[in-house]
Amino acid sequence: MSRSVTAWLFLAPALVLLAVFSFWPVGYGSYLAFTDYSLIRETHWVGLDNFRYIFGNEMFVSGLGNSVLFLLMVPIVQVGALALAVLVNNRLPGIRLFRAAFYVPVVTTVSVVGIMWGFMFHEQGALNYVLMALRLVDAPVGWLSDERIALFAIMFVTMWRGLGWYMVMYLAALQAVPQDMQEAALLDGANRWQRFWKITVPMLRPTIMVCSILSVLAALKAYQEVDVLTQGGPMNSTFTALYYAYDQGLKHLKLPRALAASFVVTLLCIAIALVCLRYLKPRR
Repeated sequence: MSRSVTAWLFLAPALVLLAVFSFWPVGYGSYLAFTDYSLIRETHWVGLDNFRYIFGNEMFVSGLGNSVLFLLMVPIVQVGALALAVLVNNRLPGIRLFRAAFYVPVVTTVSVVGIMWGFMFHEQGALNYVLMALRLVDAPVGWLSDERIALFAIMFVTMWRGLGWYMVMYLAALQAVPQDMQEAALLDGANRWQRFWKITVPMLRPTIMVCSILSVLAALKAYQEVDVLTQGGPMNSTFTALYYAYDQGLKHLKLPRALAASFVVTLLCIAIALVCLRYLKPRR
């Protein structure tokens, strides 16, 4: 038996599961986005009607804008995670505890995170108490009840949850950088900053590309934190495109509109991922 056949046999179970639970649902769901699918009546092809509806719906358009606004947190998360990785890559007292503390939010369920930050962001919560005690604000801030800042509060929670995950990925990449290159640059008189920019960052480009793409996809697919903290409020100001799909599909049972919204988000994710691949791809 050839090696290629053996490899395909090992891949077959995973490929079958992907085909049944990923590829087929995505393909069939994309088809249904162009129909008037209903659980109780016959399905008919309607072309772009569902897409015309959602793009004519102010809630979806603003939700799509909020999803794009979530991209603002991508460079902040990546720079912050890389800085933390550089810090925890040093042998300092208590550094293992520090690493674990930043990784705990990654393995904590969204519901627990939402409840905790809900208490923190409450107008009579800990955050407002500290700010008022320090006389930084005169009155409690409505972190989740003020439509001007609620979305940014959710973005902060999303960044807080993801920081530890990307930190670990960057840490693994940092530990794979050959030490002999660093030592050679040190002998040539390069300072720490020069070694970081001329050796470390170029060696990290593949990891930066992967982490950036994953972070972009996570930002565009923001949904869970919105559902737990605000359910799209106040005044629909925290609706995202994916939360709109959930709202239409599971709350109002408008499945074709939900699938059309999901289809648009998917295309947007693919487009931005291709841009990241184009400009962050490591140079040979």
